Amino acid sequence: MNIAAALARARAFLHRKGIEAAALEAEVLLAHVLGTDRVGLYREAHRTLTREERVRFEEMLSRRAAGEPVAYLTGHREFMGLDFLVTRDVLIPRPETELLVEMALEILGRGDVPGEPLLADVGTGSGAIAVSLARYLARGTVYATDISPAALAVAAENARRHGVTGRIVFLSGDLLAPVREILPPGSLVLVAANLPYIPSADIGRLMPDVACYEPHLALDGGADGLELYRRLVPQARELLVPGGHLLMEISPGQVSLLGPLFPPDTWQYRVHRDLAGRERLVVARKKAPF
Repeated sequence: MNIAAALARARAFLHRKGIEAAALEAEVLLAHVLGTDRVGLYREAHRTLTREERVRFEEMLSRRAAGEPVAYLTGHREFMGLDFLVTRDVLIPRPETELLVEMALEILGRGDVPGEPLLADVGTGSGAIAVSLARYLARGTVYATDISPAALAVAAENARRHGVTGRIVFLSGDLLAPVREILPPGSLVLVAANLPYIPSADIGRLMPDVACYEPHLALDGGADGLELYRRLVPQARELLVPGGHLLMEISPGQVSLLGPLFPPDTWQYRVHRDLAGRERLVVARKKAPF
């Protein structure tokens, strides 16, 4: 069986199993098996697969049909134009989270951010946010925290792969607690957080590839999804400089619950929509004291 025939069969198989992006995922999986890219599949469309390649490809297709995400099958996910290692210890980076990174880069690119800015990425997971910021910013240090040692190991490897190990300080602990142990109040110019924000009761209703495979520690945000953010906001207020920013990814249904988190005497905040038009990113600015 050659590459073209294998792809045709794989597309049909995944389509029958209800995989929405059957054609794309078949290409990604076969390219991974063959150690090439998707263009290479068509460049060598008439090459015959070895028995070992056929067996491995069929195994990956079966696992995908059972619900295992493509990113866990291949061990990779693209985010902000960078290739990230992912394992089942971390949440798979989502395209909508790129909005948070893009907004952070815009804020930090303004002329009113002096010197070598200090930033924090809370709940770093794979390190997608922290590594992207360090890679695309010309200056500054990112403090990346996570409660999971396994996740921090993945993030550290991604930092190494992208040459930013010296720009990121990885800290094990709860939210900003480990940062508070080493930095005084008013040290950070920006805090980024993509914390678990799915209400506990909704976890079981997520798509099977999310609910069954991605770590619940990175999904469950408590009764209304904002439990961790309620703890984070006061910590961020303490560590941010006056005029500093807190960026938080949320679920669209949580916008009406944000008011109590950001009292107007302390914060100004806006909610930005993602590319699908859904309210996704909170950008809160700490007010300067009178």
